[in-house]
Amino acid sequence: MLHTDEVLTKARGGDRDAFGVLVEPYRRELHVHCYRMLGSVQDAEDVLQETLFAAWRGLERFEGRSSVRSWLYRIATNRCLNALRDGGRRPDTRPATPLPEPTRIGEPLWLQPYPDALFEDTEPGPEARYESREAISLAFVSALQRLPARQRATLVLRDVLGLPAEEAAQMLGTTRAAINSALKRARAGLEARLPAGDPPPLPGSARERRAVAAFVEAFERGDVDGMVALLTGDVLLTMPPRPLEYEGHGAVARFFRDYVFGADRRFTLELTRSNGQPAFTYATGGDLTTPHGTIVLTLAGDRISAITRFRPLEQREEREEREGREKRRELRPRGVPAG
Repeated sequence: MLHTDEVLTKARGGDRDAFGVLVEPYRRELHVHCYRMLGSVQDAEDVLQETLFAAWRGLERFEGRSSVRSWLYRIATNRCLNALRDGGRRPDTRPATPLPEPTRIGEPLWLQPYPDALFEDTEPGPEARYESREAISLAFVSALQRLPARQRATLVLRDVLGLPAEEAAQMLGTTRAAINSALKRARAGLEARLPAGDPPPLPGSARERRAVAAFVEAFERGDVDGMVALLTGDVLLTMPPRPLEYEGHGAVARFFRDYVFGADRRFTLELTRSNGQPAFTYATGGDLTTPHGTIVLTLAGDRISAITRFRPLEQREEREEREGREKRRELRPRGVPAG
């Protein structure tokens, strides 16, 4: 293993392998960082690639006054802010088929589940207020997306990564006083949106396995009463990016009876994990090669306090998304390091 200074010298000389050695240790955690900022796995991947390209192009200007990690986080954070300002993606909130009457209409939110297999559990700094896994949960990421972009960035840098105020200010090109003011507002906004309730059981624990197994068994049988018995009284069912929200036993039961299990439909489930939470993909007829979507469960103690349903992109949306990503890549100058 070459010393970092030697690697940096080689990378500045145009050695792509050396550049890869320099940045590869931070790739996964940077992807998680971009996801927290943007709420989208695909957008996080795009911004990560833009970050690495910008780092490659700006290597000569890196003077080593900060660590390579801090330098990359500065680039990634500002690229995320640019993406949020551009606002290129607008959620499609149109239901494909009529849905039951919701409890209320919320604000449309673009949000995707983050597979646990991609999650890099990093050690936060001493000033962090949230554990890494707590800060990847759906509730936390959803609440983040409701904050103004600069407040969002400030809170992630200070309370998730645990960076000192001075370093966060340098990354965002502002003052320490401005950082402290933005952080105060961001904390208030976040706490107002985070749900209260019992903490979830430990991932993979017997308590979690029992709750998930009971839900899956009831779901595959189409047993709505059995499912409802596993829910908290204030359970919330949401389907990002649609703004429809179903709260409480009655509303959730109607949704599953009328929309999910209507016409005696039954589903096959495949367990997985997303955002540090139990999840599963589901499909009818046992064909999981074309799943209807993903459901992520939020647990509070032994009960399920939230059900978040994500549908796959429709063919038109998927094609437009792919074409947009390819177009953005075509606009990059040649020479970007292979990702």
